[in-house]
Amino acid sequence: MARPWRGPDLARSGGHAFRIMNVVDHSIGTNGGLGRHGLRRTAWGIVAGLCLLVAGAVSPALAFDGNTDGSGPAGLAPPPGLTPPGSLPLPPGARPVDEAFRSGAQALRLGQTAKGVDALRYAADQGHPAAQWKLGRMYADGDGVKRDDAKAFEYFSRIANLHAEDYPGTPQARFAASAFVALGSYYLVGIPNTAVRRDPARARDMFSYAASYFGDPDAQFRLGKMYLDGTGMSRDPRQAARWLILSAQKGQYEAQALLGQLLFRGDEGIPRQGARGLMWLTLARDGAAGPGDKWVVDLYEDAFSEATEDERAVALKYLEQWLKTAQR
Repeated sequence: MARPWRGPDLARSGGHAFRIMNVVDHSIGTNGGLGRHGLRRTAWGIVAGLCLLVAGAVSPALAFDGNTDGSGPAGLAPPPGLTPPGSLPLPPGARPVDEAFRSGAQALRLGQTAKGVDALRYAADQGHPAAQWKLGRMYADGDGVKRDDAKAFEYFSRIANLHAEDYPGTPQARFAASAFVALGSYYLVGIPNTAVRRDPARARDMFSYAASYFGDPDAQFRLGKMYLDGTGMSRDPRQAARWLILSAQKGQYEAQALLGQLLFRGDEGIPRQGARGLMWLTLARDGAAGPGDKWVVDLYEDAFSEATEDERAVALKYLEQWLKTAQR
């Protein structure tokens, strides 16, 4: 029996978890006294939350045989075409599918891309969620293989199809949450020359499920951003703040940045809270490390330059309280 949807948005819809399994009904087409760095040093060391990419569901064309652990019927050989890669060492008691994943991951670390991909494909074709997720990310990023968003979408869909209702906190659930976020991200823009069209409503469904059922911080951030930008829905800063707070409290630095800006500037239904906003922006600034994070740095720099001496001092106190709480 499907578990009920959780969270304010899902409860209001009156739907159930099985709805998410029907979201994709098609297969993929082939073709002041405080210096600027004082706040940053105080917050340095805060670990940004894990941002797993997830989203989506799968069509019947991508469905598996219902065996959720990927091992196949007990005592039977793998189906034709699903034989383990050659020279695969098997420790006593190890399943071929698990050893294939381990071997593939090791080959990738050693720079043996072709061997690693072959082993991962074997594991993925038997329903191994970690192998499916790894291949999905490789094709999505063009990491060691030619970028192919349609293939990435397919691998992420397989995970969502089999593990959408796995108990939160289990290893498979982590991959499922990340897959829902990835699929939702694809629905925000679509995939050219495939049946995956831009569909913000479906993207919202993907993010909502991962954010509510799995409590995924990256899904919560993306859902909050949709509300803040008014993407595919009426703009709702208060609802945006609710999701951004949940994500920011888990260390998701992008959510911290948007929440900080929202509080520092104020918005409809949200009074300005300069010091609190500057605190979140400082945490976000220290979590930003990639070349695409310049927007986070810019938000922090702008807010710091506009903040009063009192706001900077109070923000520092908030940061100290955050650090004490985070260490518990």
